Amino acid sequence: MKVELKRVNDAVHFEASAPSSSVKVHIDGSPELGGEGLGVRPMEMVLMALASCSALDLVSILKKQKQDLKDFSVTVEGQRREELPPVFTKIDMAFTLKGNIDPAKADRAAELAVKKYCSVHDMLVAGGVEINYTIDIVK
Repeated sequence: MKVELKRVNDAVHFEASAPSSSVKVHIDGSPELGGEGLGVRPMEMVLMALASCSALDLVSILKKQKQDLKDFSVTVEGQRREELPPVFTKIDMAFTLKGNIDPAKADRAAELAVKKYCSVHDMLVAGGVEINYTIDIVK
């Protein structure tokens, strides 16, 4: 796996790319570092990686279970320590599933998606981050 990061301007705006896609991801620093709000911040990308890693598998598992998933979202919130470097100490994920979904199947799918298949989850947990999740099913 390989990615490339290129500086876009004279501040701290970067563009990332990977051979797997033609999509460019914009990354920017905080205003204290000269960021101009032209992209997401690196630690936000970590939360996005956890959300998307879990979501890919969760949606796939629900489809295999023949669940009627009409819509899906996940909100991820991380808490960071005060001292440098301000790494995540705790992350809470809230999955919202819309459709006619069996709660037991959704619970099992989320457990597999987050704790078994998501390598981002395992990497963060190995670094001492506490990760919790909830599931809300909306008809």
